[in-house]
Amino acid sequence: MLAILTRFINQKSNKISSAAMIVAFFGLISRLFGLWRDRLLAGQFGAGQELDIYYAAFRIPDLVYNLLIIGAVSSVFIPVFHEYLTKNREDAWKFAGNTLNILFITLIALSAILIFLAPILVYLVAPGFDAAARNLTVNISRILLLSPLLMGISAMAAALLQAFSRFLITSLAPIFYNIGIISGIIFLVPRFGIWGLAYGVILGALFHFLIQVPALFGIGFKFSFGFNFKEVGIIKIIKLWFPRTLGLFAFQINDVIMTAIASLLSSGSITIYNFADNLRWVP
Repeated sequence: MLAILTRFINQKSNKISSAAMIVAFFGLISRLFGLWRDRLLAGQFGAGQELDIYYAAFRIPDLVYNLLIIGAVSSVFIPVFHEYLTKNREDAWKFAGNTLNILFITLIALSAILIFLAPILVYLVAPGFDAAARNLTVNISRILLLSPLLMGISAMAAALLQAFSRFLITSLAPIFYNIGIISGIIFLVPRFGIWGLAYGVILGALFHFLIQVPALFGIGFKFSFGFNFKEVGIIKIIKLWFPRTLGLFAFQINDVIMTAIASLLSSGSITIYNFADNLRWVP
């Protein structure tokens, strides 16, 4: 049984067609889990102020994730890492460790700044909220800012696995992310209310990372503790990241503006907008 599980975790996709099928299939499954998650949210809270607060609070960490993690790790790190890998595997692991350390410290520093600036940012994201709703949104957003830290590490793990053609396990990670949130809705929300939903997001981010850990060590990952901001690969990532981020920023700022406008409308408008937006991504 253990041998079967090990083979499953370390399964390699050598053909582009098989990799594409795996990503597409599990991507669809993840979207279906997302629909189930939204259905549970609608049943638990309805389209009202509580979910408005949650979605407004989520906008800040989501912005960090999309601009810094997706912009830098998912689209830029892999080709640079692959260049190292084709030359010297030991240097490639050192570069990966250096990138991971820099990313983690950057996320910690950025999260600390955003936690401090949360009252101002929440006012910009949801200007239509009253004082009580705004204060709760600030506190929820501070909890949710833990998720980019976990998702940043997880994105690095996924990038390394994809560089070694391990697409199966990385495709499962978003499903486990949704499972964490769904677990929060079912088990934590009845006890902690909207806070339980925030805890579920953190649980989902943790699941997203942990499911990839065995496969990560299966490819021979070696962690090295060190910081070298002047490394050629790091400089290259930064140069490639800026133009990529500009395009993502334009897309993300649209969501911020829509959330701000929805906060000025009747209660539940932010929730309805997010439900509709999530539905848009389902094939």
